[in-house]
Amino acid sequence: MTMTRRRFLSLAAVLVAVNTFFWLAQSGFALPTAIINQFFGGNLIRAEVLVASPSGTQDWRIDRGVITAISGTNVTLREKDGNYVTVQIDPNARVQGPARFSNVAFLRRRLRVVLYRQADQPATLVQVEGVSG
Repeated sequence: MTMTRRRFLSLAAVLVAVNTFFWLAQSGFALPTAIINQFFGGNLIRAEVLVASPSGTQDWRIDRGVITAISGTNVTLREKDGNYVTVQIDPNARVQGPARFSNVAFLRRRLRVVLYRQADQPATLVQVEGVSG
């Protein structure tokens, strides 16, 4: 057996072993679903999330609440803890939820929403969760 072939077989064996290890251990390295739901589930009021990316760190704000006022591109939310926050929404923001709220123009008072925005930028994603009772 030549030296090149022996190196290739050794490298292949190491790659298969490493791949098998990560395949079998992947659930052990992941955060439990309960922890993720605790932080980002229905009890979330607001969050500031820092995300590392190749271009640098991104600072995201997440706000959840009931729309109490809409003025132009600004939306005022009443959050679960009683605080009010006014957030600007990009007119071209993506809206997720029931089809009747498929556009920013269809947002209205009493809707429960989650707004996603980068630091001091307008919200680029709106998730409509339902109508407040």
